[in-house]
Amino acid sequence: MTGRTDGEPVAAAPLIDLHTLVVAVRRRRRLWSSLALLGLLVGAALALVLVPPPTATVKLLVAHQEDQPNDPGTLIRTDVALLHTTRIAGAALKALDSPVEPEVFMRDYEGLGLTNNLLQITVSGDSDAEAVARAGALADAFVADHVRRIREAADAEATSLLDQRDRMREELARVNETIAEKGTKASADMESLFARRAELTSRISDFDQRAAEARIGTPHLVAGTQIVDAPRAVRHSLPRSAATNAAIGVVLGLALGLAVAAVGTVVADRPVLRREIAAQLGASVVGELPRGAGPWRRRHVRDARERLTRSLARIVRGSAEPVSLLELGCARGTAALALDLGRALGAEGPVVVIDGLPGLPLAGREPRPGDPVVVGGEEAADLSHRGRRIGVGSVAPGAAWADLPYLGARTVLVVRAGHGSAAWLHTVARRLADQRIPVAGVVLVDPDPRDRTDGTLWDGPPGAQRGRGGRPVPQAGIGRWRTERLPMWAGRVPDSDQEAR
Repeated sequence: MTGRTDGEPVAAAPLIDLHTLVVAVRRRRRLWSSLALLGLLVGAALALVLVPPPTATVKLLVAHQEDQPNDPGTLIRTDVALLHTTRIAGAALKALDSPVEPEVFMRDYEGLGLTNNLLQITVSGDSDAEAVARAGALADAFVADHVRRIREAADAEATSLLDQRDRMREELARVNETIAEKGTKASADMESLFARRAELTSRISDFDQRAAEARIGTPHLVAGTQIVDAPRAVRHSLPRSAATNAAIGVVLGLALGLAVAAVGTVVADRPVLRREIAAQLGASVVGELPRGAGPWRRRHVRDARERLTRSLARIVRGSAEPVSLLELGCARGTAALALDLGRALGAEGPVVVIDGLPGLPLAGREPRPGDPVVVGGEEAADLSHRGRRIGVGSVAPGAAWADLPYLGARTVLVVRAGHGSAAWLHTVARRLADQRIPVAGVVLVDPDPRDRTDGTLWDGPPGAQRGRGGRPVPQAGIGRWRTERLPMWAGRVPDSDQEAR
C-alpha cells in the first residue's frame, strides 16, 4: 500500500508492468528486426571476407610413462606446450627444407588435447598440399622428440640403477676380502660380515632386475606414440560457413535489439496502453486512428478515419464553445484530421480552421474544393464570431501554452501512442488545467492492435457528484466506477458538504 485518498487503501503500482513492457517491445519491432537483419548481413559478410586459409589436421596417440586413470590432463597439456617450442618447429622446418623462421611458423599451427593421450595438431598453409606437408612434418618431429625424451629418461634411469649396482659390487668385494683374511674363525664380527654380504648380494640382484625392467618398458612407450590419423586437408564450405555466421548474427542481433528495446522502454517510461494514457491525461479515449502499414490496410484506415471524423463532429456540434485539436507526436495526421472535420461541418455553415501548428503551415497550402478556410494563429483575433472555429495546435515540448486558449475553449488531444513520456503527459494535463481548458477526450493515434485495456475513465452523467479524491458517487444506479487512478496532477477534491461548511 502506498497511501490513501479517501480513507481507502490504494494498491501500489508494480515497478515493471510486464503487459506494458511486452506491448512496448512489440511496438519497437522495427528496432530489433533491423538489428537482427544487420546481424544477418554482418555474419554473412564476415564469412565472405574472413575466409580461413587452407588448413590440415593430424591426430597423434601419445603414451606417457606416468599415465594414470585419474590424470586431469596435465600430461597432454604439457605435450601441447612442448609442441609450441622452437626445437620442434625447427625440426619440422628442417624436414621441409623451409626458410621460414621457427617463431613465425609457430603462429601457423596449434595443438589441442582431445583426451589424456590424444593430441590434435592443426596447421595452416598457402595451399592444401603445403598444409598437409606441414602437418606431417610437425607430427613426425613431435613423435621423434617424444620418443627421444622417453629413451633418454629410460637410459638415465637404467644408468642410475647400474651405477648403484656397481657400487654395491665394490662394497661386496671388500666384504669378501675381509672374510677371507679372517678365515673361518667363529665370532660376532664374522656373523655380521656374512649378513652384510647376503644383503649386498640381494640388493645387487634387485638393481639388475630394475635396470632390465626400465629398458624393457621403453619399447612399449615408443610403440604407443604414433600417428593415428594421417594428415588431411580440412574442407571449408563457404555456403555453410555463411549460413552459420548469418544464423549466429541473427540471434545476437535479435537478442541485442530486444534488450535495447526493453531497457529503453523501462527508462523512457512512455505509456502505450489506453488505460495508461487516459489515466495520465485525466481524460477518456474517445477515438482511435490506426496507422496504415500497407496497401491492404488503406481501406481499413480510411473507414476508421471517417468514423473518427463523425465522432469529432458530434463533439464539436455539442459544444457551445470553439474546440481545438492539440497534437502530440502526430502533427501531420492532426492537420489532415482538422481538414476532414472542417469538410464534414462545412455543409452546416461556414467553418474556419485556425492553424497553430509550428513548422506545418496549413494556411499556405493550396485549397481543394470543399476545404474550410484556413487562417494563421495571428489572424484568429480578427475573425468574426459567425460560424464554427476549429483550432489546430501542439502540446509537444516547446509549445506556446499561452496561445492555446485562442485556439479553442475546449480541446481534443490527439496523442500518438508511445510518443510522450508519462512525465510529459502529466505536464500536458497540468498545463491545460492551469489554462482552464477542459479536455473533451483523447484520440489515440497508432494504437496497439492487441491492446484490450479500457481507456474510459467515467461514463456517468455530466453532473455526477464526485466524492473525496475525485472518486465518482453513483447516483440512482447509473454510471459506473472508474477503474483507473486519477492523474498525478489531480489533487484532493473536497467533499461538497465540507465546501458548504
